[in-house]
Amino acid sequence: MKSFVYNSRLLAIAAFMMVALVRCKSDENPTTATDVALATTSLGNVLTGEGGKTLYFFAPDVAGDATCSGGCKEVWPVFYKETPTVANGLRTSDFATVTRADGEKQTTYKGWPLYYYQKDAKAGDVAGENVGNVWMVAKPNYKVMIASRQLVGNDGKNYTFDTKEGTGNSLFLTDSLGRTLYAFASDKNNKNNYTRTDLSNNATWPIFETSATIGDIPSALNRSDFTTITAVGKTQLTYKGWPLYYFGADQGQRGSTKGVSVPRPGVWPVVNTTTAVAPN
Repeated sequence: MKSFVYNSRLLAIAAFMMVALVRCKSDENPTTATDVALATTSLGNVLTGEGGKTLYFFAPDVAGDATCSGGCKEVWPVFYKETPTVANGLRTSDFATVTRADGEKQTTYKGWPLYYYQKDAKAGDVAGENVGNVWMVAKPNYKVMIASRQLVGNDGKNYTFDTKEGTGNSLFLTDSLGRTLYAFASDKNNKNNYTRTDLSNNATWPIFETSATIGDIPSALNRSDFTTITAVGKTQLTYKGWPLYYFGADQGQRGSTKGVSVPRPGVWPVVNTTTAVAPN
C-alpha cells in the first residue's frame, strides 16, 4: 500500500513538471494575434488586417474623411477596430478612428482611412493596387502619396490641374500625411531658384526636406522620376526634376491646396504623372 502511494506521488510530481515545462516553452514562443500586421507581398511590405488580407488607402480621402460610400464601400469594405493591436514595426499612435458620413466608424493610419478590396481572394493578394488610379496598398513608409480632390486656391476659387478655374477632382502629390506638394514655375531641372540662402522666405514656401533615401512610393508613379538635391544646405526631394515645396498658408492641413492661386494660377502648380519634366 505504501509503495502504491509513493508511486502515485511520483507520477503526480512528474505530471506537474511536464505541464510546467510546456508552459515555459509556450512563454518562450508566444503567438500573440494582432489586428494589424505587416506582410511581404509582390509590392513590398504592406499593412494587413483579418486573415492577412491587404489594407488600402483611397486618394480622395486625403483630408482624412472616408469618402468611399454606397457601391464603392461594397467593393472596398471598411476596416475598423476600436483599439487595434499592432505588430512590431508599427506604432499604435499612428492609428485612430474616424466617423464616416453614414455614422459608421473606420480605422485610419496616419490619417488615411483603411479599406479591404473585395477581389483580394487570399492573404498576400494586392489586386486593388492602382485601381482607377486612386487606390494604393497601405504601406507604413510612403515618401509621397497620390491625392484626388477639388483644388481650391487661396482666393477661394475652384481650379483644375491645368490651373484653370473649374470643378472636378484633380490628382496631385502629397507627403505621407496628406500635405500638398508644389513646384515653382521658375525653377530649373533639379535646381531650386526660390529659396534664399538665409532661408528668409522658407516659411512662405517651405522646402520638402527629406532623407537621401527615396523610400516607398505608389506603383502608379515612376521611381526614377524622384531624386534629391541639396538646396541651401537642405536635402530636397524633386519630381521629374521639379524641386518640391509646401505652402506655408496651408498650415499643414491635409488636402489643402491654397497655393495653386498664389500669386496667380500656374506659378506654384501641384504635380502629378502628367507634369512635364522640368526644363534644363
